[in-house]
Amino acid sequence: MSISLSLKEVQAAGFPMGGEPLVALDLADTVMTVGDPPVDLIDTPSAQAAWWKLQARRLPPGPPPDPTSVRRLRGAVREAFDAHLEGRTASPTALEDINATAAAVPTSPRLTATDGGLREETRWHTEYGGNAALAAVAGEAVALLGDPGRLKRLRRCGNPDCSMLFLAENPRRKWCTGNICGNRMRVARHYGRTRSQDAVAP
Repeated sequence: MSISLSLKEVQAAGFPMGGEPLVALDLADTVMTVGDPPVDLIDTPSAQAAWWKLQARRLPPGPPPDPTSVRRLRGAVREAFDAHLEGRTASPTALEDINATAAAVPTSPRLTATDGGLREETRWHTEYGGNAALAAVAGEAVALLGDPGRLKRLRRCGNPDCSMLFLAENPRRKWCTGNICGNRMRVARHYGRTRSQDAVAP
């Protein structure tokens, strides 16, 4: 979907990263994989409710998905994105989970009369089961993974202590967020230069 979400809004809601062009990337970034164990940013009902409320305007209307389905799709999407970045083949189970979730809610185009004339909309056929929001997220993952030109812009944050993913619309972008990882890396570089200078000082 084309409706945007700003990093400022995401951080105001208590999440360190988000506002990427795809909700699928924002969902993948709700787990921080560099820790042991990984940190799940939506592991409580309140955190999950806050995250889906934040994303709601970018997704088809309907009830939020159940937590088990969310974790399953998130794991599949993250595996597929990580596999691409690591130059390996994604797990067949992950790909099947993405495909099944995308297919669970069929869509069809429809015309709606407005004051400005006819407008095309997408109808999500939840009468067949599935969750429209999850199907939309899975559909975004399918579209990105199937688009080699856009997939080249998928990146992992340049901070080795961060696992967040983003689409580098600007090819010079290195960090998931300039105000967190960008600042940390700049401070670390400054500290490293200062220590090097101190070490060589007479």
